[in-house]
Amino acid sequence: MLPTLLRELVAIDSVSARSNLPIAHHLQSRLEKLGFEVSLRPHAEGKVNLLARAGPRRDGGLALVGHTDTVPYDPAWQEALQLTEREGKLFGRGSVDTKAGLACALWAVEQVDLSLLREPLWVVATADEEIGCLGARRLMEERALNVEHALVAEPTRMIPVYAHKGYWAAQVEVHGVEGHSAFPETGVSAVWKAARLLTALEQVAHEMKGLQHPDFSPPYTTLNVGTLEGGKARNVIAGCVRFPLEWRPLPGQDGEEVAHRVRSAIARLSAEDPELRASFEVIRRDPAASSDPLSPLAQRVSQLTGKAPGTIPFGTELPYLVGLGAQAVVFGPGDIREAHKTGEFVPADELEQAAGVYLEKRPGCIWRWSAGSVAGE
Repeated sequence: MLPTLLRELVAIDSVSARSNLPIAHHLQSRLEKLGFEVSLRPHAEGKVNLLARAGPRRDGGLALVGHTDTVPYDPAWQEALQLTEREGKLFGRGSVDTKAGLACALWAVEQVDLSLLREPLWVVATADEEIGCLGARRLMEERALNVEHALVAEPTRMIPVYAHKGYWAAQVEVHGVEGHSAFPETGVSAVWKAARLLTALEQVAHEMKGLQHPDFSPPYTTLNVGTLEGGKARNVIAGCVRFPLEWRPLPGQDGEEVAHRVRSAIARLSAEDPELRASFEVIRRDPAASSDPLSPLAQRVSQLTGKAPGTIPFGTELPYLVGLGAQAVVFGPGDIREAHKTGEFVPADELEQAAGVYLEKRPGCIWRWSAGSVAGE
């Protein structure tokens, strides 16, 4: 039954560039049949956040949270939307990131008589996580729910995660003057100027290694320039070079710290060389997040998995659940290294193990200790 649930979700094409209404309606239908009260909250054109509640109509309880969108896939990947099992691995777009978590949540709530719940139970399926956690951010801004605990589905290798780094991104442009490459004096090479700036950014990255948090690996804010483009031809002096800069700040560290250092580097280089002209624009600000590793939720998941609460270097919807007042844990089967690529997969045995954690492998379920117990226990 659990692989069938995952197969149904993978079959729905829900890349971020498309509407998530088909997968939201699919989840709505299943949850309403179980007795959940479901609302679809508009987020953007063709996009909704799904909120489903069972149990008492009041604050508190537990939210099981997962995002509905995926990254794009190569059209040549024939099994992208057809869950395929080989050698104990379940392949398909979103199989690990993070439709596996949604399938576990659905399977778990289907095993329990929800009429016996003494505390609220929520299933939350968000939009546009892959392009900036926009749906979860919207829920926080709207104060759409108030829960005591939240389990956020992401591939964590079955480790209960209580903290992660943030994600900031900026666009950098270095401007020169075009000219014929046979006459260098007629132009200003944006490539040469960009090289000087990139060297300065590497120095910023080195400086950030001195500000460390021992719970993380790597234990410092990282910087990366993933692409570089510009110029028109090999015999033309490049008039412009563009590149994105990303950095992942530690919890408790303001992402603006790196931005300040980059602006200072640009100002210093421009003072030394008036021909070096560069613009720097921050285009994304996803915060780092930290919850309590000693919370009942983190400790119970740790007991069930045998793995100590830990941290991850990538971003999730955790900060927005924390912003809603929840003690939250990120948890799920599979490894993030297998996501976002052709051949994405989740190990079948970890999928089953994660579902067992949601249900605690016996009558009652994971929310017995975080959202109260069910009658008869």
